[in-house]
Amino acid sequence: MNTPIGTLDELDAFAVRSGDATRKGAQSFARLLQLAETRDSGQIPRIARFMAATYNGHAFPLDLFELRAVDIAISDDMLICLDALRWGRADLYKLVPDGDARMRAVIERWGLCGQAGG
Repeated sequence: MNTPIGTLDELDAFAVRSGDATRKGAQSFARLLQLAETRDSGQIPRIARFMAATYNGHAFPLDLFELRAVDIAISDDMLICLDALRWGRADLYKLVPDGDARMRAVIERWGLCGQAGG
């Protein structure tokens, strides 16, 4: 159940936490995007599917077990991105330079378009 936020202290704490999650999420998203753009290993398609889900979760659903099938540092970045999405200050792809075009290229590169009709 959602609890209403009432006091200025609560609003300030919310803003700080939201800003921190967004900043960390942008950094993690940038690292994951770089991997999806430049690498080619068994983990990279999983990263691309995760990123596509953060880009458009309706078109690209995510199996959460993907988090268990990548290295710890990668799954940590994924979890940080999820926290940033939870706080919802901005879409993650909008926090990196040319994020929309880069995400579209990753989706195409990894053949995700046909998987979800996206």
